[in-house]
Amino acid sequence: MEIWINPACSKCSSALSLLDEEGAQYTVRRYLDDPPTAAELDEVLHRLGLEPWDIARTGEPIASELGLDGWERDSDSRNRWIAALAAQPILIQRPIITADDHTAVVGRTPEAVRSVLL
Repeated sequence: MEIWINPACSKCSSALSLLDEEGAQYTVRRYLDDPPTAAELDEVLHRLGLEPWDIARTGEPIASELGLDGWERDSDSRNRWIAALAAQPILIQRPIITADDHTAVVGRTPEAVRSVLL
């Protein structure tokens, strides 16, 4: 499995600790240093069963600068959202864990992290 993290994020640190406690094998991707492409984001969103606005950190200063709160949240605007997340990866919710069984989860809670270990 792979986990997208920001090393400064407490939720990411908690998720890593839990994965280590459970003996999970994983690869760390520091997504701010190695941003996902639009295609990767599209695939992860499909695996998550979410839309790009569902994983957008709208409280980030860049979100205000871009005016994300005013963007439409519909199929016609989906690619615009994905492009913004790819261009400004700080907007991506974290941590995101992609499991080998093609599932994925936003691992902000211990329960969410454990769900990919079952």
